[in-house]
Amino acid sequence: MSLFSISLFAQDAPPIKLYPNGVPNSKPAPADYVEKIVNGSGSMVTDPTITPYFPEKGKANGTAIIVCPGGGYAHLSMIKEGADVAKKFAEIGVTAFVLKYRLPSDQIMVDKTIGPLQDAQRAIQIVRERAAEWGIDPAKIGIIGFSAGGHLASTAGTHFDKAVIDNPKNTSLRPDFMILMYPVITFGDLAHKGSRDNLVGKDAPADKIDLYSNQKQVTANTPTTMLVQAEDDRTVPVQNSLMFYDALLNNHIKAELLIYPAGGHGFGLNNKTTKDQWFNAAANWLDSNGLLGAAAK
Repeated sequence: MSLFSISLFAQDAPPIKLYPNGVPNSKPAPADYVEKIVNGSGSMVTDPTITPYFPEKGKANGTAIIVCPGGGYAHLSMIKEGADVAKKFAEIGVTAFVLKYRLPSDQIMVDKTIGPLQDAQRAIQIVRERAAEWGIDPAKIGIIGFSAGGHLASTAGTHFDKAVIDNPKNTSLRPDFMILMYPVITFGDLAHKGSRDNLVGKDAPADKIDLYSNQKQVTANTPTTMLVQAEDDRTVPVQNSLMFYDALLNNHIKAELLIYPAGGHGFGLNNKTTKDQWFNAAANWLDSNGLLGAAAK
């Protein structure tokens, strides 16, 4: 085995640039617009990446997941809702990729409303096109997102028919499954206003609000989905998950909904109000959908 291969199949694999030949939809960044990661919180991303977390040798089951940290489309929770989550997936044989995506900004983007989605689509495109190299089944590539990252994940899962990146190979940009953690879904009355304003602006027209109210974009081709949220979430109303679940039911999409009575917002892997671990439920859900295989059991 080459040294490259040895270093690749390790959990500390180096980040992979999404756009090594130039970032689309970008403007030159101002001198003071410099990427920062402080105490696990990332901001001012101009060169988006995915960081792979590969399972131990012999444990991979061919499933992959792209992890979208939250942060209100203003920052990225790169550890709590990124690396920590990716490591858990690697433990059950799922190859995980933490997406460091560009945050919507008129300073660095021609159209800030599509910037994060471009990065999510590009992440799916890369993983699918390099699936054989990484031992991944191209039909078992999913996405998980937390809070605003859940909005991005649900956008990837409902807007995939319209590519906002170059896609010369016509690679499918549709995730095969979604896990949405206390997700921002609607941009209507029950929106997380910070996420909405950051992505589409405070004075966005009604058609743009509807476009990114992702419960309105669910179709019969939307991927199977699991949603997790706490009833007492004061940041993103629990109705966000409920309305997306209802839309899935109305379109006959297999879905699972886990609502905790307490836990608030942003609990990451560990809802401290309960002994229940949502990750275990998610692993069982993946298994019931044929996504874990024998290697992870």
